Amino acid sequence: INIIPKYDGWIIGDDPATNNVFKAGKSGNLKAAVKWGIGVDNVDFDACKELNIPITNTPQMFGAEVADVALAYIIGLSRYLFSIDRDIRYKKLWPKPSGISLSGKKIALIGLGDIGRNLTKRLIACNMNVIGYDPFAESIENIEREVWPNRIEEADFIVFTCSLNKSNFHILNKDILNICKDGVFIVNVSRGQLIDESALYTSFKTGKISGVALDVFEEEPLSDDSKFRLFDNFIFGSHNASNSKDAVRRASLIAIEKIHQFLFNK
Repeated sequence: INIIPKYDGWIIGDDPATNNVFKAGKSGNLKAAVKWGIGVDNVDFDACKELNIPITNTPQMFGAEVADVALAYIIGLSRYLFSIDRDIRYKKLWPKPSGISLSGKKIALIGLGDIGRNLTKRLIACNMNVIGYDPFAESIENIEREVWPNRIEEADFIVFTCSLNKSNFHILNKDILNICKDGVFIVNVSRGQLIDESALYTSFKTGKISGVALDVFEEEPLSDDSKFRLFDNFIFGSHNASNSKDAVRRASLIAIEKIHQFLFNK
């Protein structure tokens, strides 16, 4: 609120871009804004519309990068690669857990935007069967479309690549987990609030879930006393799936170009 009014343009990161901040900006020099990246749940676009502040984001910047990480999580969980590493590195053990093959397994993929489409290509290359959930996405070849949570009990993996909104808060909850296949794997590279972590903890503790990979959490960073830290085959990320040098540079240059267009190409 104190900083933004001093500037003509704002490239928004992860800070809360609220109605009050935009009002303060409008009372000063703020003429336009660009949300760096694709996630926009921290930005009040309605406020910009009301205040007549031009705003956009930088879509389709990180789909391939996040899809790479999601696939790495899927492979890591299926073959216990991360827990093997920890056992050797810290416990001086030489474990030989039996994993599962990816070929022929079913993936429930929630979100068929840029990330979901990029991940779908990788999953099909692994000979996996994809069930896609997204009421807004266009059709995609080689996947089966369903309405959530139809057929979720068939999934060997449940992967979240969708944006967060009011209708999908805690979309993975106790009731859904109860009908999931025993031994299911969960991967979230989207937003932490999509998963009810208390229900996830209970399901993992009882053995319902074979492995979890979370790049995002309901509260970040992960607390030191999180009970998730006690579990094996639980992969922790730091909300960093999009962070490659190539993608960051690409998104930054496009954000600069967009803010320049707003300010000078009227």
